[in-house]
Amino acid sequence: MTQSIRIAVADDELDIRDYYRRVLPRLNHRIVVEAQSGLELVDQCRLVKPELIITDIKMPGLDGIEAVEEISRNQHIPVVLVSAYHQTHLFERASAFQILAYLVKPAKQADLAAAIAIASQRFEQFQNLSQEAAGGRRALEDRKIVERAKGLIMTQAGLNEEVAFQRLRKQARDRNQKLVDVARNIIAAQEALQPPTARTSRSSFPGESQKP
Repeated sequence: MTQSIRIAVADDELDIRDYYRRVLPRLNHRIVVEAQSGLELVDQCRLVKPELIITDIKMPGLDGIEAVEEISRNQHIPVVLVSAYHQTHLFERASAFQILAYLVKPAKQADLAAAIAIASQRFEQFQNLSQEAAGGRRALEDRKIVERAKGLIMTQAGLNEEVAFQRLRKQARDRNQKLVDVARNIIAAQEALQPPTARTSRSSFPGESQKP
């Protein structure tokens, strides 16, 4: 059975909203927001936090794309756009946000089911890629911190690179801490022993006259 998704729907036409009420439960999904304007969609999504949005484009006030733009400032939600209009400039506007599927009215049940599934899968893939990228950036930053701490140990203890790294790892094991946390502590301790920046700056220019 298809995994149930909490869905927000928005359309200014009552018969379209009635259609969603009938069809989405058949697809094992649940409507948690039902809006008839872009502004109402924005307000309700702030309160309810749906897992997916199905919205029309042409609506009073904010249109569907403008509403998605506003929602995307605070929430990351996959979006299925449903519209009676099939125009290039609408595709260009839609591509700027997390609109992952586009259907032309009238949307059949099978097409709606496929669009929801595709949008959800694509969104999950994007989220995973984003997390992997963030993890890669963190790993790079952690490596830089460990390398800096290792360099301090090499300088202060007169050790080669391998022995300095082994000492760093031993401290992490003995303290039951992550290697990067031990490295941060070493760097912080070293920085605490450094003179103030202004004093350091002056000391590097011994011939500079001191002003009273």
